[in-house]
Amino acid sequence: MNAPLRRVAISVLVLFTLLILNINYIQVVRSDELREDGRNTRLLADEYSRERGAIVVDGEPIALSVPTDDRLEYLRQYPQAGLYAAVTGYYSVIYGATGIEKAENALLAGTDDRLFVRRISDLFTGRDPSGGDVALTLDPAVQQAAMAGLEGQVGAVVALDPSTGAVLGLASTPAYDPNLLSSHDLDAVREAADQFDAADPDPLSNQAINQRYFPGSIFKVVVSAAALENGYTPETVIPAPQVFDLPQSSGTLSNFNGSACDPSGQQPLIDALTISCNTAFAQLGIDLGEDAIREMAEGFGFDQEDLTIPLDVATSTLGEIENGDQLARTAIGQQDVQVTPMQAAMIAAAVANDGTLMKPYLVDQLLAPDLTVIDETDPEVFSEPFSTDVADQLTEMMTSVVANGSGRNARINGVQVAGKTGTAENEGPDHNWFIGFAPADEPRIAVAVFVRNGGGTGGDTSAPIARQVIEAYLDGQEGR
Repeated sequence: MNAPLRRVAISVLVLFTLLILNINYIQVVRSDELREDGRNTRLLADEYSRERGAIVVDGEPIALSVPTDDRLEYLRQYPQAGLYAAVTGYYSVIYGATGIEKAENALLAGTDDRLFVRRISDLFTGRDPSGGDVALTLDPAVQQAAMAGLEGQVGAVVALDPSTGAVLGLASTPAYDPNLLSSHDLDAVREAADQFDAADPDPLSNQAINQRYFPGSIFKVVVSAAALENGYTPETVIPAPQVFDLPQSSGTLSNFNGSACDPSGQQPLIDALTISCNTAFAQLGIDLGEDAIREMAEGFGFDQEDLTIPLDVATSTLGEIENGDQLARTAIGQQDVQVTPMQAAMIAAAVANDGTLMKPYLVDQLLAPDLTVIDETDPEVFSEPFSTDVADQLTEMMTSVVANGSGRNARINGVQVAGKTGTAENEGPDHNWFIGFAPADEPRIAVAVFVRNGGGTGGDTSAPIARQVIEAYLDGQEGR
């Protein structure tokens, strides 16, 4: 009789030991994971019991919380709906948070360690706890011009202050209304989510920072920078045949519409960029070699795997280059080259800022509930891919693109614009690009415009949008 009792006692003791170990594992090891899990209903009830901080652009809230009469005491609202959706993301009782709502959740929710003193004060004074505000770097005029220009298209616009890295505009289309996902009507939220999930393309996917595409001829700016860093000048004459025989391949490469870049079969580098001569840049890529091009691309930010603004930015990449055929195609922005519109804007910004690329950032200030500043972003150098002399030469070449070449539709009366167009082949209609900055002699804004499967050319489709965005910003600056 004693033996069975001992076995039962030992079994119970083992079970209690396992139970205690499991409780400690959950409370200690997995506590942070469970606390941050969007399905944690206790966490949700706690967060919805206090006013969430606002996301602010130019002093106006683009995301805010309003009191309700239901179990969840506050409702998240987005007054301008889809205009800023690519930035704010959404805050949903079912699906959690995305965008800035997720990246700055601790401050917005009031749980950030920097608000500890405030929380203690709330406890003793009986004041209702609340979250802090997040002030963004966006310029309303830039954002509005970008979204208006992209209307009816799948695409993105990124605008940067080249001297600081501040993100002035970040637009993605098709847009969506975050209010549909922040509702407390759970059936309506699920219905909206199902509709978004069934849409093609997915409006919740941020085209500006999450998607990568062939850059086409805007990549020729990177190759030009590599050439200038390796002893070329804008006037260096390079081969520009009508048809380029791809090395280590039986294939050939032609120019747009099969045209000849120059009757002589050669032309200065500045002219090759101005008219976007494919055969000239294919040969230039071969002459420079993979190492020179890859090193320059990495200087611009390619293969940077942990870039955040604080939204995560997908990694742009050159891809593998195994032979001369692939190197030639890479040099004209095809083969396996993949870039985000953010990366494209960084290329333009580096040229605009005399060869110094500033790290892009979207958050200007973090504010306590009483609006005191608790943190502020200091501009930070990301890289220095080339010299000031090279930047000046690239500016001259890119100015020629807009004044005399494929970027004419980006011209602005009284303002010198520097830019580069891109038309990228893919499985469907061509993608259309434009990157540039203005004023060319004293740059204040750098832009990248991408239109997916636009079917035209970058000069026809994307350059006019860039012009509108640049004009909106410069006009707004003059009025301040």
